[in-house]
Amino acid sequence: MKYYTKTAEETLVLAKKFTKELKGGEVIGLIGNLGAGKTLFTKGIATELGIKKNITSPTFVLMKIYQVNEHKQIKFLVHIDAYRIKSANDLTAIGANEYFNQPDTITIIEWADKIKKILPKKTKFIKILINKTDRTINFNF
Repeated sequence: MKYYTKTAEETLVLAKKFTKELKGGEVIGLIGNLGAGKTLFTKGIATELGIKKNITSPTFVLMKIYQVNEHKQIKFLVHIDAYRIKSANDLTAIGANEYFNQPDTITIIEWADKIKKILPKKTKFIKILINKTDRTINFNF
């Protein structure tokens, strides 16, 4: 599916709608250039899950784990940023793959194209492209 959003708010709304379809165990791979809206999309998911913390990209810490309290099945949101890693093994070394497919966890990976070889086959890839007038958000699953 392909969507177009013209504002940050529209992108957040789309992410929130997408979140309503999540049941737990999903791995979501976000792909896009710097400033495309990967973290913005993640914020929309986190907001819909009831996370009150300010969501920022974990560029320097690589992975952040948020507690989800307002959902029956989903208990954790794991936010990973693969931008600065040298190889997929860097994420394996910090235990990121231990969260993949956990039934009570949603795992979101920014720059997922850099680590495709370690991602589960059922990863939901979302490619975000931005230009002067809008964002194109392409769901590849």
